[in-house]
This record gives sequence, structure tokens and C-alpha cells, in this order.
Amino acid sequence: MDGSAHASYVAGLALLARRELTESQLRARLHRRGHASDDIDAAVARLLSERALDDERAAGAIARHELITRGHGRLRASRRLQEAGVAPDLARQILDRVSADIDPDALLQAALDKRLRRGATVTDRKVFERLYRHLVARGFEPERVLRALRRRSTLGDEDGR
Repeated sequence: MDGSAHASYVAGLALLARRELTESQLRARLHRRGHASDDIDAAVARLLSERALDDERAAGAIARHELITRGHGRLRASRRLQEAGVAPDLARQILDRVSADIDPDALLQAALDKRLRRGATVTDRKVFERLYRHLVARGFEPERVLRALRRRSTLGDEDGR
């Protein structure tokens, strides 16, 4: 490994020391820092062989962060994994593994409680619609959001959804 490839390797290690990254994310960051493509390829190959770079481990960290720490739904976590360059099959496996111990309804209720006072009911259609859009944008399944909102609403089914 020549000097510039070694510099790419060291820069990659420094980036990975801060947080788990996927191969795609690391390549993009090294490229933005001006490293040559051949040097990036050599650095990534070495980091992969040393297991300092591992897409499965990085995907797990991203999924846990989105689902557990941020309280987002599975759909939003899936989008984050896709943005990080994780292969769709691997993303699905990781999400299944991480979400196996998470109750999606409890996660949705926690997100809803964060927006409403605990135990409060939705009495206004605009509030209902705003909450619906917010929760769907957070990655919760639309049908699950509707069920949760209807349980907390006094509007009945005439709300048009």
C-alpha cells in the first residue's frame, strides 16, 4: 500500500472510529475529502479484510438508532438503511432482527403520547390529519396509525379516512 492509499486507510479508520459506517457511506466521505478512487478501493479492501468496516454491523447500528433511540417506525428505518447503501435483503434481515423485540404498537403509542398529552383524545379533524401525517412521516404504517388515532379520537369513522 503506497503513501496515498495508506492516507486513505488512516482517514477511513478515523471516520470509523467516530461511528459505524457502511461501505457506501465511507466511500462517499473519503471521496468528498479528495481521496483518489484507487486509494479508496485499496483502503476499503483493507478495512473490510480487517473487519473494521462491516455493512451488517453498520446496518444494525442504524436500525437500532432509528427504531429504539429515535422512536421511528420500520418504514423510516428502512429508508435510512437504503440511504446508507445497505443491500435490500440485508436491510430486511437487520430490521427483522432488531424489531423482533420491539412492539410496533407500543412504539407508535409512545410517538403519539409525545405529540399529545398522555390519555388525551383527538377532538378536531385538523389535529387528527396533522397527527396522521406526522406519524406516517416518522415511518409508521398508515393502517396502524389510523387504528391508533381512531382509538384516541372522538371523531368516529366520518373523518373520511
